[in-house]
Amino acid sequence: MIKRYQTKEMTRVFSEEYKFQKWLYVERMVALVEEQARIIPRGLSRRLATVSVKPERVHAIEKITNHDVIAFLTAAREKLGKHGKWLHFGMTSYDLVDTAFVLILREGLDIMYESAEQLFTALKKCARKHRRTVQMGRTHGVFAQPITFGYKVLSWYEEAKRARQRLTAARREISYGKLSGAVGTYTMLSPDIERKVMHKLGLRAEPVSTQVLPRDRFAYLLTHLALYAALLERIATEIRNLSRTEIGEVSEPFTKGQKGSSAMPHKKNPITCERISGLARVVRSYLIPAFENINLWHERDLTNSSVERVIFPDTFHLLHYMTQKMTWVIANLNVYPERMMRNIQQSRGAYASQPLMNRLIEEGMNRDDAYTKVQQLSFLAVQRNEELKDLALKDKQISTYLSSTQINKIFDLSWYIRHIRRMS
Repeated sequence: MIKRYQTKEMTRVFSEEYKFQKWLYVERMVALVEEQARIIPRGLSRRLATVSVKPERVHAIEKITNHDVIAFLTAAREKLGKHGKWLHFGMTSYDLVDTAFVLILREGLDIMYESAEQLFTALKKCARKHRRTVQMGRTHGVFAQPITFGYKVLSWYEEAKRARQRLTAARREISYGKLSGAVGTYTMLSPDIERKVMHKLGLRAEPVSTQVLPRDRFAYLLTHLALYAALLERIATEIRNLSRTEIGEVSEPFTKGQKGSSAMPHKKNPITCERISGLARVVRSYLIPAFENINLWHERDLTNSSVERVIFPDTFHLLHYMTQKMTWVIANLNVYPERMMRNIQQSRGAYASQPLMNRLIEEGMNRDDAYTKVQQLSFLAVQRNEELKDLALKDKQISTYLSSTQINKIFDLSWYIRHIRRMS
C-alpha cells in the first residue's frame, strides 16, 4: 500500500516486524503445550518469550533458502541455542502462517471496529441534528417528495449498524486456526494438542483443514469488508451529488488555506468524498482474487499466498483510511437548509402530485382521469413557472371534488414528514 493511504495503526499490524512477533507467539504457545504434554523438553517456550527476529536477517537468509518460513525459523534458531532444535516441532509452515495471519486479521478488525464506531456516532449525531431539516427527495435524480436530511442520514446510520453486525460476524468466522500438519490429518500432532493451542490463542480449531485453512473463510471476511466499503461509497456519492452547484444543499468542510483548483480560484470540490468513492472501487476489485483463492489444488497450492499478501493489508489500510476521512466529513459537514427549501420551491408544488391524485380518487374521480389531470397541471406549473396549488385551486374540474381547504392541506410540507419520528 502506498504511504498516502496508510494509517499508523494498520501499518503496525501489517508490518514485517509484527508478523514475525506473531509467528514467535504462535510458536511459543505450541512449544508450551508440547512441553506440558512432554512431547518436547521444557525450556523452549520460556526462551521464545525473550527473543525477537529482525526482518533484515530473515530476508538475508531467504535469499539463500527461497522459503520465508524456513528463513524465519533459521533466524530464530540462531538465538535459541540448544532449544532451537525443538522449534516448529511437528508443524508444517501453514500451521504457523495461517494461524498467525488470523490473529493479525482479527487485530485489524478490532482497529477497524473502533474507528467505525466513531463514524457511527457522527452519523447518529448528524441524523438527530437534521431530523426536521426538510429536503426534497429525489428518484432517478428528479424531484420526488419531501423528506428530511436527517432521515437520509438515518438510512446511512441503519446501514452502518448492519455493517457493524457484519464486521462482528466476520471476526467470528475468521477466528479459526490449525495445527493439523502437512495435509490436515494430524500426522505428527494430535487434535487434542491443536485444541489446547488454539484455546491459548483465543481461536477455535478448524474442523477439517488441509495444509491450509479453507479460503472461503477469508473470502467471507473480504466480502463483508467490501460491503462496508460500499456503505462509505454510498454516503460519499450522495454528498458529492448534493454538492453540485445546481443543487448546493451540502458541502464538504473546506479548511483554512485549502485550494480547490490550480486554475480556478472559486472551486470548492468534494475531493474527500471523491477519493473515498475511488478507493471503494479498489476494495471491491479484491473480491475476485479472494474468491479465486478458494479453489486450490488438492490439499493446497501456493497461488493464494502472493494474492493475500496484497489484498488484505491493502483492504485494511484503505478501509481504515476511508473511515477516518468519512468521519471527518460527516462531523464537519456543511448543511444548507435555506437552499434545500429553495429547491423544494423550485418544484412549484409538483411534490404533491400523488396526494392530490389520491385525494381526487377518494372523492370520486376516475383514477385515469385523476392521473391525467394532475399530470397535465404539474407539467403546466413547471412550464409557466406557476404553483401547482394555484392551478389546482383555479381548475373547475378539481373544484367539483375538492375544497380549497383540502387542496391547501395537500401542499403542507409538515404532512410529508409526519411519520419521520424514529430519530431519537
